[in-house]
Amino acid sequence: MYKKSRNKINIGLIGLGTIGSGVAKFLMARRGLLLKRTGIDFNLSLVCDKDLSLKRDVFLPKGMLTKDTDKVINDPDIHIIVELIGGIHPAKEIVIEALSKGKHVVTANKLLLASEGEEIFQKAKISNREVYFEASVAGGIPIIKAIREGMVSNRFSSVFGILNGTSNYILSSMSSECSSFKTALKEAQSKGYAEKDPSLDIKGMDSSHKLAILSLLAFGKRVDLDDIYVEGIEDISNLDIQYAKEFGYGIKLLAIAKCHGNELEARVHPTLLPLEHLLSSVSGAYNAIFIEADLVGKQLFYGQGAGKLPTTSAVISDIVDAGHKIICGKNSVKQIIPKDSEIKKLRKMDEVVTRYYAHFSAIDKPGVLANIANLLGRHNISIASVVQKERREAHIVPIVMLTHEAKELDMQAALSRINKLPAIKKKSIVIRLEK
Repeated sequence: MYKKSRNKINIGLIGLGTIGSGVAKFLMARRGLLLKRTGIDFNLSLVCDKDLSLKRDVFLPKGMLTKDTDKVINDPDIHIIVELIGGIHPAKEIVIEALSKGKHVVTANKLLLASEGEEIFQKAKISNREVYFEASVAGGIPIIKAIREGMVSNRFSSVFGILNGTSNYILSSMSSECSSFKTALKEAQSKGYAEKDPSLDIKGMDSSHKLAILSLLAFGKRVDLDDIYVEGIEDISNLDIQYAKEFGYGIKLLAIAKCHGNELEARVHPTLLPLEHLLSSVSGAYNAIFIEADLVGKQLFYGQGAGKLPTTSAVISDIVDAGHKIICGKNSVKQIIPKDSEIKKLRKMDEVVTRYYAHFSAIDKPGVLANIANLLGRHNISIASVVQKERREAHIVPIVMLTHEAKELDMQAALSRINKLPAIKKKSIVIRLEK
């Protein structure tokens, strides 16, 4: 049963969509539980949304709901502003103004932080307030707390993983059901895993927003979204998934950040992983992040990366952290942007070195494989294994191969010349490998 406490924290919620309604519902329903576990009374004071007429699955007491964001931000009794409207504008202005008014801010807005985070974090520092954003990456998985707090003494060598449940569901369906990309996408949309316009997910942009945040936390380096190489999954076929399996690999859309001395590479693209790799077994709409650091070694974080309830859990966790900051005057949150990052530059995609899977569709005649191998060799790319499949179309045969490690610049140069060969009849598919 709920009992009042002197340690009362008032919360203003801006945005009552899917996540916002979940946060409102469980803040009120579990107010007593939170008081019992934290000693703090978390009171949802005001809720703002642009459309007051919509039916929602949460009942709000009379007078709690408003269309006026200024009423929430300027209320002197509100301690924490929760921003859940998404996008950059007016979310940025709301967050900046809330910090200026002395409020702590909780947000799940990955695009806002990836693109405008530096200014927002600087404003928080000047205002002596905090911005909490656990829900911005991987939903209910506490990856941000783990990096900032649990592994604060570590030096990170790599952070990579499956950060988009929609793409992972599609690739999983293509692998298990031998579905085409279009069929798997329609299935994901019918089950609510994919939006009506899924382009942000399947083109890799959503993953790049999250990678920018993780790169900042793990390596202390702000990465502009334009500097992250991004490639989506729309060109992956179930044939490529099957051929990859025959080589002992699965295909996942990975967001990858790797440290090389004082250089950082950041990229998002379909990736071949050994079937025995822990990430290969992550199926459906789940997320997983694989971390390698000097003290803890290899760590895997797995769980629901999106959805109303997991994201609600992360937002309320941040609200509790902010409450401890207010009541106790301290918490375990560390400085977000180090004063002097060890990372001095970003490695260009052309300089990335990796192994490759390549799928060429060629006319079935002598000498074609030799010509492909010759062009690869001229660009310093050696073949590890190659299979020429039986014809799938009249006079067209798939040639599938794995290479040894090569530089991206060399691979793209070779690919450009191979695609101009008269014997090549379709766009060649190249997918990078990770160990």
